[in-house]
Amino acid sequence: MNADSTDRSTDRSTDRSTEPAWLLVTRREVVSRITDKSFLVGTVLMVAMLVGFIGFTAWQDGRTDEVTLAATPDAAEMASAIEESAPEVDDRVEVTVLEVDDRDAAEAALREDEADAWLHPADGGWQLTSESSEQDSLTDVARVVVRQQVLAENAADVGSTVEALEAGSTVSTDFLRGDAERASVAEAVGFVFVFLFYFAALVFGMQLASSVIEEKQSRIVEIIAAAIPLRHLLAGKVLGNTALAMIQLLVYLAVGLVGLTFTPYKSFVPDLSGPTAWFVGFFFAGFVALACLWAVAGSLASRTEDLQATSTPLTMLMLVMFFGGVSLDGRGQVIASFVPPVSAVVMPKRILAGGVAWWEPLLALGLLAAFAAVTVWVGERLYRRALLQTGGRVTLRQAWAAAE
Repeated sequence: MNADSTDRSTDRSTDRSTEPAWLLVTRREVVSRITDKSFLVGTVLMVAMLVGFIGFTAWQDGRTDEVTLAATPDAAEMASAIEESAPEVDDRVEVTVLEVDDRDAAEAALREDEADAWLHPADGGWQLTSESSEQDSLTDVARVVVRQQVLAENAADVGSTVEALEAGSTVSTDFLRGDAERASVAEAVGFVFVFLFYFAALVFGMQLASSVIEEKQSRIVEIIAAAIPLRHLLAGKVLGNTALAMIQLLVYLAVGLVGLTFTPYKSFVPDLSGPTAWFVGFFFAGFVALACLWAVAGSLASRTEDLQATSTPLTMLMLVMFFGGVSLDGRGQVIASFVPPVSAVVMPKRILAGGVAWWEPLLALGLLAAFAAVTVWVGERLYRRALLQTGGRVTLRQAWAAAE
C-alpha cells in the first residue's frame, strides 16, 4: 500500500517536472489569487454592485410615479386635462388633482406635503410651483399636455386643427452609421465596456507590477532565475493575470446580460451578444499587451516606492484610452478604432452602435494583435535585462542597453 502511494507521488513529481516552466508559473499565479480572500471578496462585491445597479434600474423604470397636483378654480380645467392625458404622455406617471380654493390654500398644501406641485396661470402662460424641488416627471407631462391644450384652443379660434398647425413640424433623427433606436443603449453599454477594460487593466496591472517588485526586492527572483528562464517567468505571470482578468470579465458580462433580461431593455440582449463576444477578443489582445508593459514597470523599480515613477507612462496611457473610449465620436472615433491600444475599447463601442463593415473589426483586431506581439517582444527584452539589476531605479535606456 505504501509502495503504491510512493509510486504515485513519484509519477506526479515526474509529470510536474516535465511541465513547461511558464505553465508552472501560470498555475501558481492563478491558484494564489483565486485562493486570496481579497480577490474573492472584491469580485463578489463587484457582482453585488452590478446586480444592485441592474435591479435599481429595473425598479426605477418599472415603477409608477404618483404625484398630486393642486389647482385653484382658474386652473381646474387644465389640471383635469393633465390628469386624464398623463398616461398617454408617460405611462409611468399618475397624476391626481387636488382642488384648492385660493393661492393661500395651495401654498399650505405644498408646505404640508398634501400636494407635490401647484398649477396656476402666470405671465400669459402656466406655472408649476413646488415646495422646494422640481417634480421632473410632472413637469415633462404638464408641458406636453398644456401645449396640446393651448394649441387646440388657438386652432379652434382660427378655424383650424392641431394636426393642420403641426403639419411638417416634426424632426426625426438618423445615422449614416448604425441604428438610431440602439444609440442610447449602445452608448451606455459602450461606457461599461470602456470602464471594465480600464478597471481590469489598472487593477491587475498594478498587482502584476507589485508582485514583480516584491520578488525583486526580496531577492527571490535570483533563485527563480537560476531554476527557469526569465522569459518563462514573464510569460507565466502575464498569462496567469490574463486568465484571472478574463475569468472576472466573463463573470461580470454574464451577470450583466442575464440581469438585462429582467429590465425593459431585454429586447436588446440578442443584439448585444455579438458585440460582447468581440469585446472579449479585443480585451484579451489589449490586456496581454498592457500586462507585459506593467511587468516591465515592475522590473524597472527596485522598491515599491519606485513603482509610481516607473508606471506613470502606463497610467497616462490608460487615462488616454479611457477618455478616448468615452468621448471620441464621428471621424475621430473611426480613426481611433484602428489605432492600438485605444482600439481595444473604441472598436467594440463602434460595433455596438452598428453600421460597421465586417472587415473593420477583423482589421482592428489584427492590428491590436500585432501591437501586442511587439509589446511582448520589447517587454520581454526589457524585463529580462532589468529584473536582476538592483541598487536603484533602472531607466528604459539602461535596461535596453544592458548586457544579457
